[in-house]
Amino acid sequence: MAELAGIGVDWYIRLEQGRSVTPSVATVDALAHALQLGEAEHVHLRALAREPVHRTFVREQPSAAIVRLISGLNQPAYVTGRRWDLVTWNMAAQALFGFEDEDGREHNILAYMFLDPRARELFGDDWASEGQRMVAQFRSTFDVWAGDRAFLDLIGCLRDGSPEFAAWWEDHEIRPVISGRKCLHHPAGERRCYEYATFQANDNPALKLVIYTRVDHESGNRGSRESWNRIPR
Repeated sequence: MAELAGIGVDWYIRLEQGRSVTPSVATVDALAHALQLGEAEHVHLRALAREPVHRTFVREQPSAAIVRLISGLNQPAYVTGRRWDLVTWNMAAQALFGFEDEDGREHNILAYMFLDPRARELFGDDWASEGQRMVAQFRSTFDVWAGDRAFLDLIGCLRDGSPEFAAWWEDHEIRPVISGRKCLHHPAGERRCYEYATFQANDNPALKLVIYTRVDHESGNRGSRESWNRIPR
């Protein structure tokens, strides 16, 4: 591996054993190339190689402007923090996901997906593939915060409550966060398809806005405004 990356064997051994060394960006990139990492894995390796910043996670609070923005959207929308905690959502998202009814459980998108039976009903046959994708995406965030008690407690809760999460977590898979499409079994009793996209807040990059736009299952066209107005509030 050292030969493929073009670095000294002793230096590579130090890296592999986790000794206190700080590899250059060039060294990290050479290792990523030697390991034939994908783009998301390469970015993750760079993040892990940075000098760690010792800080304690604090659950984020959305600004009043963000809350008003979310509330004014007709499409289902919510905002998550670094730990994927749900910090705010609108009425359309409530109608679709039912976040508010989590029976005292901490509002977190991963906890909803793996510990709330309604998530399985909502995603139907796509639940497993969607859950596995989410685990692989969260792994890159967790590894940066791996020593933080709040993150460890969340993973412990998920592993205890979901055998699927526990199995997928051990795969250590990394995937990028990208836009896409989901077809969900809407609580109104019909299958609806949505395109979703994620946006980062400039005033607090830890916050990410997720918006779902309904599309026609066959043609991929966006749903009309009238269709959104039929969503129960």
